[in-house]
Amino acid sequence: MYPLDKSGLKERFFIKTEDSQESVTQRSFVLIIDEINRGNVSSIFGELITLLEPDKRKDKAEEMTVTLPYSKNSFSVPSNVYIIGTMNTADRSIEALDTALRRRFSFREMSSRPELLRSEGKIGKERGGEIQGIDVVKMLEKINERIEKLIDKDHKIGHAYFMEDITADDLKKTFKNKVIPLLEEYFFGDFGKIGLVLGSSFIGADQAKEFDFADFKDYDSNISSDLKQRKVYKIKPEGQWNFQSIYSPET
Repeated sequence: MYPLDKSGLKERFFIKTEDSQESVTQRSFVLIIDEINRGNVSSIFGELITLLEPDKRKDKAEEMTVTLPYSKNSFSVPSNVYIIGTMNTADRSIEALDTALRRRFSFREMSSRPELLRSEGKIGKERGGEIQGIDVVKMLEKINERIEKLIDKDHKIGHAYFMEDITADDLKKTFKNKVIPLLEEYFFGDFGKIGLVLGSSFIGADQAKEFDFADFKDYDSNISSDLKQRKVYKIKPEGQWNFQSIYSPET
């Protein structure tokens, strides 16, 4: 159990008076359901899904109420309550969304907005979108351009990853722990394609001098010879990373 910080409580929401009730009905309230596409919509809303329709709300023309299964109380949805469900379209689970949900919600795309890094978060307020000469806005824009070309627009990297970064070390940690693992997942570990996104300062060929396959004469020797020449790529040490080169190759 954690102690409750009472300083954050607003008594007018818990003490029913005529004034408090009036102020509540005049205000708007938002309920946010994160990753709504990963849940069972029938279990999340149940019979309440019908009550979300604008004309079925309380005091509307076709107002509807339901009896809650446990308390047996009547329940309706006020017109000043708004529901926002977030989802990630990259995993394509949006395609399996319940038809009932599709009918009652409008869908709005919230794509990556690198320009916000100039004004929001620590990187914006304290650095104007730049970290030690690195234009993080241009860097992210270029990364997303390449990802969209190699995969699609739904796999762009969000600007939120960089909101808390204020030093070059922070940026390296973000790439090491978030960006590069995400790209590995996108490209199924194909470091060559990751190199097309980040550049040669991040990804390089493994310069193994001596290599040979096991003795297996039954296999096509031409194919094994070609495989010997195949380059194997790996992530370079962090000290060699050049973030400017992602958006400005001449640096």
